[in-house]
Amino acid sequence: MKNFFTLPLAVLLSTFVTNVMASDLPRTDSVVGAKAYIVSPSHGAVVDSTFTVVFGLSGMGVAPAGIDKAKTGHHHLLVNNDMLPPDNIPMGTQVTHFGGGQTETTVTLEPGEHTLQIILGDKFHVQHNPPIVSQQITVTVK
Repeated sequence: MKNFFTLPLAVLLSTFVTNVMASDLPRTDSVVGAKAYIVSPSHGAVVDSTFTVVFGLSGMGVAPAGIDKAKTGHHHLLVNNDMLPPDNIPMGTQVTHFGGGQTETTVTLEPGEHTLQIILGDKFHVQHNPPIVSQQITVTVK
């Protein structure tokens, strides 16, 4: 029964937290050497308009938003955004949230060149200290 309530609780908590002042949220320390990366597609790949993005993480674990578990976080995806969100407030609409602990997603984009990047967020959707951010990759949608 515990798992049944975990995700709705996490969603409620993350919604509440996005309305809290940034100064009220402590930053979670990241693990030295932890890295976020995009497993696929690879940088420079030519993809169909709908494709799968697989997230990678080493040195830390994945846990849903709202779950207070040491050395974990959850993924956020930036598409066509060269500016990272501020590192001291909950990430908002500039990223796609994967607060359920998902490690991949299906993306549909228009033909052309696009950039992808992932950022790890803590239980409050705030970047770790220091932030765990993947390299930005470029894909071309045919």
